[in-house]
Amino acid sequence: MNIWLIMFIGGLLTFGMRFSLIYLFGRFQIHETMRRALHYVPPAVLSAIIFPELFFQADLLDLSLGNTRLLAGIIAVLTAWFSRNTLLTILVGMAALLILQW
Repeated sequence: MNIWLIMFIGGLLTFGMRFSLIYLFGRFQIHETMRRALHYVPPAVLSAIIFPELFFQADLLDLSLGNTRLLAGIIAVLTAWFSRNTLLTILVGMAALLILQW
């Protein structure tokens, strides 16, 4: 029962924080510089999550051809560049990682 209570409270807190920001952004005028800066937050967060997974193996920088995650990431980047299709990029990247690890 405790885990359900924690999940419910966590969900309410997350919803409350997100809703309050959406509500406040609708009410207040945001300076154009801040609006442009917020435009770069999602790519920065995504990069902070993905790059360590691609470049580090067992807490060591691995730029070798034996790093299957890095090779699959490069294949996914090339797919994204040429196709501009998010779903295709994800599928090709996952397939490349599966094949390279096999």
